[in-house]
Amino acid sequence: MTRKRSDGAGQPAFAFDAEIALPEEARRRYLNYALSVITARALPDVRDGLKPVQRRILFAMYQNLHLTPDAKFKKSASVVGEVIGKYHPHGDVAIYDAMVRMAQPFSLRAPLVEGHGNFGSLDGDSAAAYRYTEARLRPLAVELLAEIRKRTVDWKPNFDGVHFEPVVLPARFPNLLVNGATGIAVGMATSIPPHNPCEVLDAAIAAIDDPAADPLRFIKGPDFPTGGQLLSTKKELRDVYESGQGTLKLRAEYDVEERGRGGQAIVVTSVPYGVAKATLVEKIAEVIIARKLPALVDVRDESTDDVRIVLELKRDADPGLVMSYLYKHTPLQTTVPVNLTALVPTENPELCEPARLSLGAILRHFLDFRFATVKRRFEHELEELRSRIHLLEGFEKIFDELDEAIRIIRKSDGKADAAGKLMARFGLDEA
Repeated sequence: MTRKRSDGAGQPAFAFDAEIALPEEARRRYLNYALSVITARALPDVRDGLKPVQRRILFAMYQNLHLTPDAKFKKSASVVGEVIGKYHPHGDVAIYDAMVRMAQPFSLRAPLVEGHGNFGSLDGDSAAAYRYTEARLRPLAVELLAEIRKRTVDWKPNFDGVHFEPVVLPARFPNLLVNGATGIAVGMATSIPPHNPCEVLDAAIAAIDDPAADPLRFIKGPDFPTGGQLLSTKKELRDVYESGQGTLKLRAEYDVEERGRGGQAIVVTSVPYGVAKATLVEKIAEVIIARKLPALVDVRDESTDDVRIVLELKRDADPGLVMSYLYKHTPLQTTVPVNLTALVPTENPELCEPARLSLGAILRHFLDFRFATVKRRFEHELEELRSRIHLLEGFEKIFDELDEAIRIIRKSDGKADAAGKLMARFGLDEA
């Protein structure tokens, strides 16, 4: 087909004489869209464990707004505006939701943002509007950003070419495994569970000493911020971590409390990851109302800082049988999908490609990245030292002949003339 476009006077403004096959054009454009979603929105980078919107939020808070852990809180609206205006030209809701999630201790194993105000709850409540809340960085977030000014990473222009942003953060700890990630792209998705920071660091240290070390010697499995009991066997965990995909079963934990006159009550002390506590209590209440479990007579949410859901039982009830029924028919037990898909670097420093990785491969990519950033940091610090030494050598030449230097300056016609004569006399350069 031939494309033509008309201007306001009815004359063709431009035209394409070449024939364009509609299927090929549709395929090309859909591929561009898919790659954009995959690389620029949905998937985290294996090196710093962040999606682009998360990286831009943290960078803007650190570099532009100076919201370090010792700074005063600043309105979330200012963070959202800074990110939209300079780095992420998308909706304000997406940016604020990403920042809120980084501040929620029940969403991230190690939160990166410290929120002040209503940032949601385990019950599934939404955060207050960004004009009401405030935020600043947590100390752990600074560990992702601390070496950013030492030429440790590559930079790229922002969307309008006015500012620059880092391609990836220096990331002094393996954030992808510590905090995990979830995302849905075009034709692929990722679901990386969070892990215990100490276990991940032990595995990384072991991999430095021995690249063939088994990370599962140290990482026992996912460590969810809301707790829970993992039902998967060691073999199932190994299969999931070596293949990069699979499912894990997670259930809530509970205690049995003795009551007067031989009665008992079940106290649920944790909820499965990603399950809203209010929804869970509602589902249990529905079981009671429908009288599907006669041994269970009441449910109360007595949670404060810790989870405490009380299930009142009949006197002769068996707590084990009650929990078995609830595990099967309520969200007290869930299936956690695992898909270790992330963006890995290519020869082009500004481009990454998606790949499904094993646990060991994720650690290896992170360590290779850290070796590169540490080398670049040392090279930058060495260059600064050489520049300083060069400057001091120039001072030494001047101070050895200070009287002559003063005489040259006094006889010169202005700063430029004095500088030129001093450089010619003492063999100095502009540095």
